[in-house]
Amino acid sequence: MEYSGSPDALIELPLSNNGSFPAEAAKRYPTRSNPPKGQLLKWIGNKQRFAEAIIQHFPPSYRTYFEPFLGSGAVLAAMAPVRAEGSDVFGPLIDIWQTLRFDPAQLKVWYSRRHAEIDLTSKQDAYRKAQDDYRDFPNGADLLFLSRTCYGGVVRFRQSDGYMSTPCGPHTPMTPEKFATRVDDWALRVRGTTFFNRSFEAALERAGPGDIVYCDPPYSHSQTILYGAQSFSLSSLMEAIGKAKRRGAFVALSIDGSKKSGNQLCDITIPHGLFAREEMLNVGRSMLRRFQMGGETLESELVRDRLLLTD
Repeated sequence: MEYSGSPDALIELPLSNNGSFPAEAAKRYPTRSNPPKGQLLKWIGNKQRFAEAIIQHFPPSYRTYFEPFLGSGAVLAAMAPVRAEGSDVFGPLIDIWQTLRFDPAQLKVWYSRRHAEIDLTSKQDAYRKAQDDYRDFPNGADLLFLSRTCYGGVVRFRQSDGYMSTPCGPHTPMTPEKFATRVDDWALRVRGTTFFNRSFEAALERAGPGDIVYCDPPYSHSQTILYGAQSFSLSSLMEAIGKAKRRGAFVALSIDGSKKSGNQLCDITIPHGLFAREEMLNVGRSMLRRFQMGGETLESELVRDRLLLTD
């Protein structure tokens, strides 16, 4: 279905009369990791290569898995949870995920129709058409093609008119046939997930005892040009995590770690006692910085992520 702009149109999980999960939600499911071979969306900063390393720090079982900054869903896909809620404030993005969940064949049609424009005109013309169409009516179908065709998966928009300002990438876009195969794989991985267009505060409010929450918000030192980053409040996220923790949820947070060859630790204010431990993950060179510097290799721009864990 096309994104209507109204979260009221989205499908909610059934709740009991007192607003809690029904009895079957009390079941625990084993935490497993089986990463897909490739991403459904091209998305800067996605955790595809590190999803397994992140999941190994999760508890051995869970009741419901939550991902309130869904993005490309790399960790969600690797975990393929039995019961989960994926959410994001970006409506057209959730349009893509809901279509994958309930009508994967339509997702294939969205991509193949826009990819066909490449043969009729050119890659650049097809990309510009999707940019114009998305500006006139933000929707998941055009966003899907733009994310797979833009430079480095950098999804950013002009604040003045919502135009996606990222240029077309130098790569050859994935064929519809290969994309269809990927859709089939990912559709199986999200069978247990319901997707919502909602804020991280609203998502975290639903997490309780035995639940796992993984947060991958915009990074304050490197991702301020991306969608949603300008209005993101790290202090509000910390407050919401604290409330979820007190209700008994386990929360993992990926946040700015180090940059400049790993020698400079990003100055992030972390409330004392909120997290019990911290892990550092090597994530390689900064692709976003490379985009900002016109494609230079940036050998010195090595980055490490901090993975903060409440338990």
